[in-house]
Amino acid sequence: MLTGGRLALPDELVDNGWLAVSGGRIAGIGTGTPPAGEHVDLAGALVVPGFIDSHCHGGGGGSFSSADPKEILRAVAAHRRHGTTTMLASLVSEPIRSLVNQQAALRELVEDGELAGIHLEGPFIARARCGAHDPAVLLEPDTTAVDALLRAGHGAVRMVTLAPELAGGVRAVRQLTEAGVIAAIGHTDGTEEQIRPAIDAGATVGTHLFNGMRPLHHREPGPIGALLDDERVTVELICDLVHVHPTVLRIAATHAGRGRTVLITDAMSATDAVDGRYHLGRLDVDVRDGVATVAETGALAGSTLTMDVAFRNLVRGAGLDVLAAVHATSARAAELLGIEDRTGSLRTGLAADLVVLDEDLRPARVLRNGGWVC
Repeated sequence: MLTGGRLALPDELVDNGWLAVSGGRIAGIGTGTPPAGEHVDLAGALVVPGFIDSHCHGGGGGSFSSADPKEILRAVAAHRRHGTTTMLASLVSEPIRSLVNQQAALRELVEDGELAGIHLEGPFIARARCGAHDPAVLLEPDTTAVDALLRAGHGAVRMVTLAPELAGGVRAVRQLTEAGVIAAIGHTDGTEEQIRPAIDAGATVGTHLFNGMRPLHHREPGPIGALLDDERVTVELICDLVHVHPTVLRIAATHAGRGRTVLITDAMSATDAVDGRYHLGRLDVDVRDGVATVAETGALAGSTLTMDVAFRNLVRGAGLDVLAAVHATSARAAELLGIEDRTGSLRTGLAADLVVLDEDLRPARVLRNGGWVC
């Protein structure tokens, strides 16, 4: 029994709240005097749902591109210590055969419940906006290649990012949505006229809005305008205050609102590790002062962000309120992934996934499936 906390419920903050846990689930929520039993006094600390990261490449020195389960689990553990209780494993662009092989180790961890699924960021993306993806391995999204990747995942692939202006792009969006996979638009140089048909075909996510895409222009809205404007699209935001300026974060999150804003880390293996030389897919990456860039080009190469910092940055850096941050780091992502009946909010019957934050909005304790992570 957790008592004396400030609970971030779906629609309100409740002081002096208690939360009962049984069998890995939230067994009850209330305020005031708690039921009898063993208590853990939170002394007024803020309790939020466990964070959900739908776009992450690794951490703790480990990469999700590795075929070594121990390395993958090291990355998972690094993010759990920072409050992420649910996450997709994102893979960068590689040859189809390599992506098929990389999915094998991830698939087992999805089946074991350590990961919520796989996100394929590429290889069907635009060379002009490839960022930290090797342009030599990029492909147009033909039906056979898309099918090969989905079959290799055995149902574990939950999201695929692509550039819809490529030949076969809109067809691939339909193929993905018909297979029950989220089609995300990203790393695109498309115009608004090229993006809109993909949304009509079923694309529902804008991959790290602003980053890796044609900029917004007042006479050509491009992908940013199309994605931010359409109520059917949820937009990802990398909230490290490096990829996107706080003012732009505030504008985008305020316009999209709680129902369409998801914070992500886009974190790479250097997250929760020391600065130095790392690899992201096939490229060398230098990390200095926590900022990751491609060694050869200087392009931003993912991030070293954790979700607790993203939460804090949205509140303290961009000026949004705590409940908006809760929705952006937990509730909306759960809805997007179709797991809101299992996790993503503090509600009776859901998994006991939560983060206790101190007065500086830093994790003091993390609970996952009713067990303390830290």
